[in-house]
Order: sequence, then C-alpha cells, then structure tokens
Amino acid sequence: MAEYEIKNIDINLLKQHEMIIECHLERLSLEIENDGCIKDPIIVDKNTMVILDGHHRYNALKRMGAKLCPVCLVDYKSKKIKVGCWRKGETVTKDQVINAGTSGNLFVPKTSKHEIPDRPRSLMVSLDKLR
Repeated sequence: MAEYEIKNIDINLLKQHEMIIECHLERLSLEIENDGCIKDPIIVDKNTMVILDGHHRYNALKRMGAKLCPVCLVDYKSKKIKVGCWRKGETVTKDQVINAGTSGNLFVPKTSKHEIPDRPRSLMVSLDKLR
C-alpha cells in the first residue's frame, strides 16, 4: 500500500518554502505549455501543505492560471523521507523547511534536497483539467 495520496487540490492551499529561479521557471513553463500537461505531481506535506518538491512546476501552473494542482501528499514526519542541502557543508532540517513554508520566510532557491522513496512520476495531467 502506498504511503502517499495523489489528488488535484486548490492551488492556493499550497505553501512554498523556497524561492524560484526565474529563467528555470520560464523554460519549464514553455515545456508544460507545449506538452499540454504536467508530468510529475508536486510533493506536499499533508499536514502543513508545504511544498517539498516542485516549486517551479507550482509557479508555472499558477502563472498559467491553473486553479488546481496535481499533488502527492506525504507525511513529512516519516523517517523514510530525508532532507539535505544542495550546497556542500550546509544543512537544513525538516523543521526549518516547515517553518520557512508556514512563515513565508523563504529559503533561497535549491536549498533543500529531499529524498522521497517510491515517489510517483509520469502522471501526465492535462492542463485543461487544472484550469
């Protein structure tokens, strides 16, 4: 049995914990628009609605006027989910991630690096279903 739930939810319920890189967002937005779908769900903590992975996909969907967002809801408290930092010598904790997301005091882009076992990929959700 999967330890996550996949569903489309109101995009305005989601909370970022990191800023984005504008040029990456622009490239990804074009890719999503050209494909007519979003391929992977945004990974979200089910208890706080903080985005763990997918900030650029989330922002692309928002800019495209999506009302819904395909998410994979996980229990961030699970010991199976790990968090690290992309930058060598730095650390980040789950509590810091949640605090950044709930306070709005966002990390710089690519601060947290999450390991989420058995995460779903390639859902191919049509943009028409999200708008």
